[in-house]
Amino acid sequence: MSEQQHILDAVYQVILDRKAHPSETSYTASLMQKGIDKILKKLGEEATEVVIAGKGGVREEIVYEVADLFFHTLVLLGHQDIPPEEVYHELRRRFGTSGIEEKATRPA
Repeated sequence: MSEQQHILDAVYQVILDRKAHPSETSYTASLMQKGIDKILKKLGEEATEVVIAGKGGVREEIVYEVADLFFHTLVLLGHQDIPPEEVYHELRRRFGTSGIEEKATRPA
């Protein structure tokens, strides 16, 4: 990984590699092989763990759990063939716009 490459992009590329070239020792490949329901279950578990860590207020636990959540979110994106750049683009589109205003412009 070069200094210019964002860590999320680098992790996403590894996820795509594990998807394309699964091995029995790869956690990511096993998630991909188990399918969308397993991936979504893990994503939900990780989101819940972030909430619990946030409530606990221990900085290191919050960082650890958010890293897990980011990772499993990238697995979902990889499974669905959505590059993180699409999410970055959406965040850029929203940047500088009030959350209330942005939400009001969404289709019902």
